[in-house]
Amino acid sequence: MEPLTVLVVGSGGREHALALAISKDPAVNAVHVAPGNPGTTAFATNHPVDQNDGAAVAALATELGANLVVVGPEAPLVAGVADAVRDAGIACFGPSRQAAQLEGSKAFAKQVMADAGVPTAAARVCSTREQIEAALDEFGAPHVVKNDGLAAGKGVVVTSDRAEALEHGLACGQVVIEEFLDGPEVSLFAICDGDTSRPMQPAQDFKRVGDDDAGPNTGGMGAYTPLPWAPADIVETVDELVIKPTLAEMKRRGTPFAGLLYAGLAMTSKGIRVVEFNARFGDPETQALLARLDTPLGQLLHAAATGSLAETPELQWGSGAAVVVVMAADGYPGTPAQGGRIVLAPDTDVAHTIHAGTSLDAEGNLVASGGRVLGVVGTGSDLTTAREAAYAQVVATDFASGFNRADIAAKAAANKITYTTVEH
Repeated sequence: MEPLTVLVVGSGGREHALALAISKDPAVNAVHVAPGNPGTTAFATNHPVDQNDGAAVAALATELGANLVVVGPEAPLVAGVADAVRDAGIACFGPSRQAAQLEGSKAFAKQVMADAGVPTAAARVCSTREQIEAALDEFGAPHVVKNDGLAAGKGVVVTSDRAEALEHGLACGQVVIEEFLDGPEVSLFAICDGDTSRPMQPAQDFKRVGDDDAGPNTGGMGAYTPLPWAPADIVETVDELVIKPTLAEMKRRGTPFAGLLYAGLAMTSKGIRVVEFNARFGDPETQALLARLDTPLGQLLHAAATGSLAETPELQWGSGAAVVVVMAADGYPGTPAQGGRIVLAPDTDVAHTIHAGTSLDAEGNLVASGGRVLGVVGTGSDLTTAREAAYAQVVATDFASGFNRADIAAKAAANKITYTTVEH
């Protein structure tokens, strides 16, 4: 194949991790990131652009001579940026505006799952106070209330407080209220080209802000892979039960899904259930997964973007484990403290730092400019050594106005997570 010039769209930790992995593909001769962050300048060229402006992204890709565009965040996908890039004649990894509704509308995703026969929680779509109250009473506590639209990972409230659940529902407009699913949650991603899927290994992330899953939901405070406690056949099972039926249903509707299908799963006592779909790589699970992926990422995403995924081999993975610990700004997920100075620890053979919400101040110092600021990735022969590598890097990082959870992957490393099921 011709050498790849790749444009990655986005500025967060997911895009830094994607661009870094793509830069290591021997078939890639140049990586550009728009708008990127201070971390991506080490191996790529940043370009200022409105990432939600499809015409601007397509024009930049054309100017750069890019033959692959990778759209990272959900907002540009729901805005149709991938469509604009494809209309310009450039291969794009990312679903169309219509297909991205799998993430853009939870009500739409529920309908697709119903039509495809995908196992998921019972749910009600509500838009009035009366409907919300009836659904809360029908399912009982714990209440699961989800904003129908995009909410940057913070649109879901799970609470036993009915008043809190009602307040969140009323604030959202249209909401989806679901039965509560028991059991540990798993993230499983699949690279898709509309027909074929290449599922990745499962990962688990940590949504709550505090240790022992205390406090409010966040965009994710850490993640790890692989999952030593999960069934050995989980990838094949999810591909057959969830990914393939969803791809078939989306194609039947005339809106084939080509891009990254993210299945958020609950491993319940009655088997696997889909909690939600996302239409892009998850953050921070991606940072851990890409640290272990041996398959060249640029070529893989190009195959998906050009409908030739069936011609690629199954994904190849390195041995061992990876753990990512998010360092967030004080105040997150509320109003995060901005401008805090950061002095990074140098990357090592077993740990590296991904920028998620950083910028440079007037003096050129690295400072916090977001809620989740850094993702520190550790690797090792098992989860214990990967955790040690990640947390040693966290300790060596000078970020006085930041904080992190201390228990990422701790239970899994100590074999304290169990999963049993009575059915598939």
